[in-house]
This record gives sequence, structure tokens and C-alpha cells, in this order.
Amino acid sequence: MKKLRVRFLLFVYDKTQKLYRKYFKKKKRQWQFNEQQLLSFNEDTLGRKLGEFYKRHGFTMIPKMENHDVHHLITGCGTNFEDEIAMQYLLLGNGKLNAHLLAAVVLGTLILPEYSKMYAKAFQKGKNMRPFHQWDFEGLLWQNFENLKDFIQQKNIITYY
Repeated sequence: MKKLRVRFLLFVYDKTQKLYRKYFKKKKRQWQFNEQQLLSFNEDTLGRKLGEFYKRHGFTMIPKMENHDVHHLITGCGTNFEDEIAMQYLLLGNGKLNAHLLAAVVLGTLILPEYSKMYAKAFQKGKNMRPFHQWDFEGLLWQNFENLKDFIQQKNIITYY
């Protein structure tokens, strides 16, 4: 039964993804790098980690959706469907709000309600992270991945009084 529900969600996603890019990402340009070029970045950089992510999963870059894949790396969210919904909850908790995200959250919750606890944890995790949902990660591809991830996840924050 779950397979049928996930197939329905994949069908809806496939039909809406192009519309989302057309109407919500119309001012955004696609990145100037491809998967192979990302693999040529230094080993500890965001660019290299993203290239390895694409290679490991057999994914290709979707124009104007590259930040989404960085979100997977930064948040540690997986790529199966319930994890995709959890990542939308995390982004909602992080302050992102648009019709496509809300539709994914509502539809994902209605169709896969058995993951509600995971969704609630993801939302809280997003609230506890620095707001990153609007960042343009293309300009950060040369940065050390672990330092960037720790900064976003607010690890090791030193406060001087």
C-alpha cells in the first residue's frame, strides 16, 4: 500500500516540479558547474561533497534546483520520499514558505501520516538551525563543507561576554 501512495506522490511531484521552477524560480539562474566539475573541487569543500553526492546517488543536476541538493548534504536528510517530506518540514521550520513547500508538507502528511513524528522532529531541527534556506550556495562551493555545516547547525558557537 505504501508503494502506491509513494507512486502517487512521485506522479504529483513530477507534474508540479517544472511549474515550480517556472513560476517560483524564474529569476534564479542555473549554476555554472556540472556534476563532473564539482568533483574537481578540493576534497573537503562543499563543491566536492556535492559532486560526490550526485555520483553516489546517480543523480544529475536539475537547473535552478541545485540548492535543494545542498540542503540534503547540510541537513543530513535522505533522498527517499518520506525524507524529502521531512526536509520540507525542516525548511518550513527554518523559515521558508511558499505554495509548493506547503503543498508538499500537506500532501506528504496526508499520504504518509506514519512519519508524523519524523516530520515534527525535522521541523524542530529546522527551527534550531541558522536560517539558510535563502542562501545561494553556488558562491560557497569552495568553502570547507564541515565548517559550513557546523555553522548552519550552530555547533561550537563561542559567545564572549
